[in-house]
Amino acid sequence: MKKNNITELLKEILKFREKRDWAQFHDPKNLAEAIAIESGELLEHFLWKTAEESRKITKEKKEKLAAEIADILIFSMLFAHETGIDIEKAILDKIKHNETRYPVDKAKGSAKKYTELK
Repeated sequence: MKKNNITELLKEILKFREKRDWAQFHDPKNLAEAIAIESGELLEHFLWKTAEESRKITKEKKEKLAAEIADILIFSMLFAHETGIDIEKAILDKIKHNETRYPVDKAKGSAKKYTELK
C-alpha cells in the first residue's frame, strides 16, 4: 500500500469491513454518530487540561490519541464513501472557500471567525 493514499486506505478499510459483514451497520446516520462519539473520546483525553498541558504528550498518550484519531478518520472515510463524497475534492474545495473567508492580511495570527474580521 502506498503511504498517504486515500484511495488505498479506503480499500483497506472496506476490505476489513467486508470480511466482518459490517456494511449493514454503516448508514450515514450511524457513521455520523460514530464520528461524534469517537471525537468525544478524543476530547476526553484533554478534559480539565490547560492548553499548555495538552501539548505535553507522552509516548503512551500519543498511542491512545493515534487510536482515537484513526477511529475518527476511518468512520469519516466510510461516511464519505457511503454518501458519495470525494474526500480529496471536499478538502481542496474547503481550503479554497476558506481562503476567501480568511484572507491572510486579515486573518493571520487571529482566532476570530470570518464574520468578525474587518
